Amino acid sequence: MTSIYNFKRIAPVPDATDFLDIVLSKTQRKTPTVVHPGYKITRIRQFYMRKVKFTQDSFDEKLRQILEEFPVLDNVHPFYADLMNVLYDKDHYKLALGQINTARHLIDAVAKDYVRLLKFGDSLYRCKQLKRAALGRMATIMKRQKDSLSYLEQVRQHLARLPSIDPNTRTLIVCGFPNVGKSSFMNKVTRADVDVQPYAFTTKSLFVGHMDYKYLRWQVIDTPGILDHPLEERNTIEMQSITALAHLRAAVMFFIDLSELCGYSIQQQMSLFNSIKPLFANKPTLLVISKIDSCTLDDLKPEERELVESVTQEGVVISQLSSHLDKGVIETRNLACEKLLQQRVEMKLRGQQVNNVLNKLNVAQPSRRDTVERPAFIPDAVAKRRKYDPNDPDRRVLERDLEAANGGPGIYNVDLKKHYQLANEEWKYDVIPEIMDGKNIADFVDPDIEEKLAELEREDERLAAEGLYDSPDEEEDEEDQRIREMARRIRERKQIIAKESRINNVNRATLTTKQKALSSNMTPDDFVDHLQKLGLDPNAAQSTAERITRKRQRSESRDPAVELAKRSGSLAARAISVQRDRSQMGFKNAHHKAVADKKKAAALRSMSSLAKAGEADRKILAKMPKHLFTGKRSNGTNDRR
Repeated sequence: MTSIYNFKRIAPVPDATDFLDIVLSKTQRKTPTVVHPGYKITRIRQFYMRKVKFTQDSFDEKLRQILEEFPVLDNVHPFYADLMNVLYDKDHYKLALGQINTARHLIDAVAKDYVRLLKFGDSLYRCKQLKRAALGRMATIMKRQKDSLSYLEQVRQHLARLPSIDPNTRTLIVCGFPNVGKSSFMNKVTRADVDVQPYAFTTKSLFVGHMDYKYLRWQVIDTPGILDHPLEERNTIEMQSITALAHLRAAVMFFIDLSELCGYSIQQQMSLFNSIKPLFANKPTLLVISKIDSCTLDDLKPEERELVESVTQEGVVISQLSSHLDKGVIETRNLACEKLLQQRVEMKLRGQQVNNVLNKLNVAQPSRRDTVERPAFIPDAVAKRRKYDPNDPDRRVLERDLEAANGGPGIYNVDLKKHYQLANEEWKYDVIPEIMDGKNIADFVDPDIEEKLAELEREDERLAAEGLYDSPDEEEDEEDQRIREMARRIRERKQIIAKESRINNVNRATLTTKQKALSSNMTPDDFVDHLQKLGLDPNAAQSTAERITRKRQRSESRDPAVELAKRSGSLAARAISVQRDRSQMGFKNAHHKAVADKKKAAALRSMSSLAKAGEADRKILAKMPKHLFTGKRSNGTNDRR
């Protein structure tokens, strides 16, 4: 298991009541009761055995998740183990997890026993009572874990609020008495926002900030203030700092306040430094003097200064800073980082893996090939250039100076064309800045190109006017002329027929409702008598009526080709619609249709002989038992059930 533990990923721990609601509702939802007295006893047993096993699996899954997500103190980094011991007391923590694990085993044992008893259930009632007893005993076991679940939920909430500290990365630890400027320094060098107040113990827990130095990520830990008294008398807030100092490989920055505005004298602060000095073993240590805007090392009395400077004999470096004036903050941070990097390199050199790395390194020393001196070539312009001095009024002007003089960032635009090396300086700012091989392409465009293009256009227009681009008309042959003439006559004839049809429709007499009723009841003889009364010859009308009502023989059906041949004088004859027998469509001849009809009849006969369902058969898609379709029951047997 990794030593870096992400406590924020631990799932919330429900209390005993919610735990039971979650598991039992899941059991009811996943294994609904669908058992009836008419089922076989083996089926009833299997159903209730599955219900008990599913409940046991649900309890086991939830409890196992709690045991796996909470950290095991023996498997995490010693820093986390001691920190959790300080905050929660590892004995209580282990006892709570142990009770959860015991409950899981008890539930497994209960389920195993009742599954064995269910195998001997001889009725639905007995099996149901065994299931109720099994679930009841499991619920009783979980209700006894009420205190453990509540304690673990409180631990989870507190763990989620702890900062994520990597014990193995590059770390700076800020420690010292309360109210000596630790949090102010933290806010200056990192992106953290630690609360800063003018009273002691403002910081009550560990705060972590991150910064970058030499393209490396660093973490800075702000620890709560420590008082100078024995270890067993220190409270939980102070023990967090002691835990970080004891287990993290980091550079220690011990802050002291020489102005004594923190409420503690210099002797007390140095006494605390000497008392916790064993925790600084094998760690680069800095004695940081803060608030130098109020009092510096030179302002102290000789005996107090000697007391402070005595730590340098033990290899401790003294640094001074003022977070209020931003003086010495970055220098102190860089000094601490350099000392930690140097120590990490020395530790790697003392390790056993350094030999494997050194064997892969080979530094080649070039040797002289002759006695000729070959000094480095430095251009005259570079050799004559004076060293840049920002305070020299005659210094060369940099882009940074031009930017400051012309409005600053966001307003000043860098002139990228001023260093172009062209044959003519006027070419630098041409409209078309297309540079190739140090030359502007626009300078090589023909200046008379527009005049030449205009001349080409005029020549093209002249040739078009002379008919150079006109293609000779192709003479049409006699066949094309005949087809074109036929098409023209057909269009004219269609227009004439359309006009005649419109005229006939307009002048056609319309019958009234009374006339329609009389004509519907009129026989042919009545029609002849009516014409005779009007003084008209009924013979022509009678022959026409007989011709219309008589069924036309097949041989008399008009062929469009024949009609078109008869009307050779009028090629624009009207199109005649021909009715076709759809049953014969798609067949080459009568023989093919006969074969298809024969195969169709055979297929229908085979379907009927095998009693297969056809398109006309009635289908009942929803099959229901017979007793739901019958009416009132009469005397008879119940064998059908």
